Amino acid sequence: MYAAIVFLPLIAAIVAGLFGRFLGDRGSQIVTCGAVITSALLSIVAFFKVVIGHQPTTVMLFDWIVAGDLQIAWALRIDQLTSVMLIVVNVVSAVVHVYSVGYMAEDPHKPRFMAYLSLFTFAMLMLVTADNFVQMYFGWEGVGLASYLLIGFWYERPSANAAAIKAFVVNRVGDFGFALGIFGVYLAFGSVDFATVFKASPDMAGKTFHFLSWDVDIMNTLCLLLFLGAMGKSAQVPLHTWLPDAMEGPTPVSALIHAATMVTAGVFMVARCSPMFEMAPFALNVVAAVGAFTAFFAATIGLVQNDIKRVIAYSTCSQLGYMFFAAGVSAYPVAIFHLFTHAFFKALLFLGAGSVIHAMHHEQDMRHMGGLWSKIRQTYVLMWIGSLALAGVPFFAGYYSKDAILESAFAANSGVGDFAFAMGLAAAVLTAFYSWRLIFMTFHGHPHDHHHFEAAHESPPVMLIPLYVLAAGAVLAGIVFAGMMTGHHWQEFWGSSIYVAENHKVMATFHDVPLWVKLAPVAAGVLGIAVAYWMYIRDRRVPAGLAARNEPLYRFLLNKWYFDELYDWALVRPAMRLGRLLWKGGDGRVIDGLGPDGVSATVIRVTRRVVLLQTGYVYHYAFAMLIGVAAFVTWYFAVGH
Repeated sequence: MYAAIVFLPLIAAIVAGLFGRFLGDRGSQIVTCGAVITSALLSIVAFFKVVIGHQPTTVMLFDWIVAGDLQIAWALRIDQLTSVMLIVVNVVSAVVHVYSVGYMAEDPHKPRFMAYLSLFTFAMLMLVTADNFVQMYFGWEGVGLASYLLIGFWYERPSANAAAIKAFVVNRVGDFGFALGIFGVYLAFGSVDFATVFKASPDMAGKTFHFLSWDVDIMNTLCLLLFLGAMGKSAQVPLHTWLPDAMEGPTPVSALIHAATMVTAGVFMVARCSPMFEMAPFALNVVAAVGAFTAFFAATIGLVQNDIKRVIAYSTCSQLGYMFFAAGVSAYPVAIFHLFTHAFFKALLFLGAGSVIHAMHHEQDMRHMGGLWSKIRQTYVLMWIGSLALAGVPFFAGYYSKDAILESAFAANSGVGDFAFAMGLAAAVLTAFYSWRLIFMTFHGHPHDHHHFEAAHESPPVMLIPLYVLAAGAVLAGIVFAGMMTGHHWQEFWGSSIYVAENHKVMATFHDVPLWVKLAPVAAGVLGIAVAYWMYIRDRRVPAGLAARNEPLYRFLLNKWYFDELYDWALVRPAMRLGRLLWKGGDGRVIDGLGPDGVSATVIRVTRRVVLLQTGYVYHYAFAMLIGVAAFVTWYFAVGH
């Protein structure tokens, strides 16, 4: 069963990718949707067996790498953490596959798209079921490759190609750190197997290694390198710039990759490696600080974006920051709980946005929308559900997980915990504001594009049914699983899949924080919604007036804190200049000039001079023979005796 969960999407990707021309559009859709839906149903069975039945297991498939002391097996680690991730990955992937049947109805390359979706699903499943670091790295790079293919699916668009390359290159920076971390793990522990490394981690705490002239803490160094990989994959500052540009891909791609699966890989990795991070206090503080800043930073940018998908993309970036600072204060179960609930309501918002874009004939600018609630009522209600969950309104899924994160940060009772609580609370206000700014600009007020408005229509059932499935998760995931995943008996649910050191008491104390801390996130959400209502319903002149009076700040936020411009000035342009210098000067003039081009040019020049000797006149040849005979006789008399 467990092997089927992982490999069915791969089989479907191969069949649709290689034989899509013979199967046709509908055949490819049936194969891929059927395989992923089957994997999702089996994942639910596995969840009950592993989590409820307390039967975690490891499925050994085969020996993968045997080189001296390095022995790496290909095995599936099916524990409680994996079971939760299987639910997230396969359920969201299944609804996205079905949704894509309707959304991509007019695309001429449906088999290729469905094959890419299934390939991505397989790579993500390999990542979450990995039993060692190298196997995880295989899945890690697999989702990077599949995301490149999906983001650049519409390759006729230069913007899509640029976005795909940007995502690939920025992730390479983080992945290089992740690879160094894996090398370091093998150097320190002599193994890359999770069980071996995690068991030996307490004995490695506090030990150092000598590097250049410094004695460096082993565990902090390894965890920081691993976290660098997580920063790239999960779009944390400063490796976040690829995520908004990735919205150039089709909307189902945004929902699958950038809401529920690929971008949460970093959070999953930190939780999986909790036995290591618990022995690295400095690295944990870095995780919390980076996550807290990212949560606030991304929320500020989301305030002023006008592309409906980019608003949700920055929301994703912000919510990932919440997950990381929860993990940074040792509340790993809370971080994964928010990952779990976030998957449903964020995928709902992305697919709901896709329904809006479908209704508006691929228009994505919210300034050209308005009044759509009367045209697409079902999408309107479903987007409200997703936004209520995102804003943390009682009693939707986000209310339970986001509140638990903020309470955990407060309960940490540390400097970085207080910083995370402040940043998280500020981000909660901004999140509620931009969520309802999206709702009000899109669905309320007067239509701004009457042509598109008159032609707007509700999406077909094949697109709406997946939204209802996700809406059920956005409503129920919190209230059903909050007690099990983050309650006082959280260890019964997670077993040994997540480790929290005995001296870290956050999971025991966050339930007992003061009442004002529990109410603060709800108050923040209400405040954000009220301000959005005032600015976009009551008095629509306010936003333009604020932007005009604070133009430098507005430009600063609209241009995303100028990170792209900074990177372009500091990294991209110097790299281009260096590349051009090495290409024209090094490769062209030096290597080719002195090498093959120089040799060939010399041969040609000599040949041309020799050719000049062939005149065709007999007396020239006779004279040359006479000179030759004279030279021979001279040589004979000079050295012949």
